[in-house]
Amino acid sequence: MIAPAPRRLFDAPAVRALLLQCLAFPLTLATVWLLARAGLPMSYLTVALLQGAWAAGLSWRARLAPWWRAIQFVFAPALVLAQALQLPPALFLGAFLIFLLIYWSTFRTQVPYYPSGRAVWDTVAGLLPPERPAAAIDIGSGLGGLVLELARRRPDCQVDGIELAPLPWLASRLRARLSGSRARFLRGDYDDLDFGQYDLVFAYLSPAAMTALWRKAEREMKPGSVLVSYEFVIAEREADRRFVTTDSKKILYLWHF
Repeated sequence: MIAPAPRRLFDAPAVRALLLQCLAFPLTLATVWLLARAGLPMSYLTVALLQGAWAAGLSWRARLAPWWRAIQFVFAPALVLAQALQLPPALFLGAFLIFLLIYWSTFRTQVPYYPSGRAVWDTVAGLLPPERPAAAIDIGSGLGGLVLELARRRPDCQVDGIELAPLPWLASRLRARLSGSRARFLRGDYDDLDFGQYDLVFAYLSPAAMTALWRKAEREMKPGSVLVSYEFVIAEREADRRFVTTDSKKILYLWHF
């Protein structure tokens, strides 16, 4: 029973990306040696670009998401350029801390910050039952836009948001307090919630999270409730309804329970 934990660790895209960067290093050295033997000049930036190309290629072969391939390609050249500019180390520490507070455990959850937008808020508001109070939650509520809008439109409803990253959670709490909103913002992992207390669960997560979300919803959501996902489908069951919410043709998917 000890083996699954390391497998989950190595399944994390950030860990796989780091391992692929390490694997790309000897391949880069071999390429540099061959090019040097051919008499081609090598600068530090050229070597960094070769490292990035190998890392991006390996990431493509490992089927990492496209944004990971881009990160893999620019990582080494960015380090060389930063060194050339002689940027202070405190700048990198500050940037790291800011991104940590915003994205927190994205490396584990595989759910980056995705803002939804007002067109989505309008559609979700129309899904709340007009004839009675209801309870709704946005899992991964970010800066709280959807939650605050629903609470403003439907003061008779209980509208919650839950967010794992500290900085967006704090920002949403402050927005609610300053505006006098009844919206409630929780900090934590939505997996610790009981979906059975909600009539509507809204998710804008990522493809990697949808299977686990569906399993939780199947276990916990009560009859008559709805699960709503913006942009990302659930492979295990076809959506009961679809709404095209924006000019970009992105779709809001709905499942009835």
